Amino acid sequence: MAILGIDIGGSGIKGALVDAESGELLTDRKRIETPQPATPTAVAEVIKELVDHFEWTGSVGCTFPAIIRNGVVHSAANVDKSWIGTDAKKLFEAKTGCNVTVINDADAAGIAEMVFGAGRDVPGVVIVLTLGTGIGSALFVDGHLAPNTELGHLEMNGGDAEQQTADSARDREDLGWKAWGKRLNQYFQMVEFLLSPDLFIVGGGVSKKH
Repeated sequence: MAILGIDIGGSGIKGALVDAESGELLTDRKRIETPQPATPTAVAEVIKELVDHFEWTGSVGCTFPAIIRNGVVHSAANVDKSWIGTDAKKLFEAKTGCNVTVINDADAAGIAEMVFGAGRDVPGVVIVLTLGTGIGSALFVDGHLAPNTELGHLEMNGGDAEQQTADSARDREDLGWKAWGKRLNQYFQMVEFLLSPDLFIVGGGVSKKH
């Protein structure tokens, strides 16, 4: 079964048709710059543009960098604050006329890893961490997702872990890979102590760089 997958990010919004059975892309990705400010109305226009680009009338899956409950946005760490309280599912469906599912972006990455990737058939506790503008997390116990864990916002050194260890922090502070790796290792050790995972899976935008 084909669906249109759309990833809403801080710098770009990307879409492609995907085979939901195999996880394979059926088309090249189409990327559109994220509008600034990335308000709900502005982002919805881009979602509509992607739907029109692919001439799509079927189901759409959207990933979003925030806590999502029943299609409603409940946080805004790396997106415009006007998203809080917005029913993203209803907004996108009204704009596109398609059936839309909206979930947290790291949870979506985690599901993909558990079904098609490194987490497939792995029992116990699996944690997927995505390193980019922020730190996204997905927690699985025996293959079952505990959604919206937001482990990037754990307290570390008296502050928000994400602000110290995300790839954006490495860029902002011009850290070398070794110095950044030490910070990241401290964060991994903290998460490991709290949850004792059987497997860490690490991905996100930083995986393209090193």
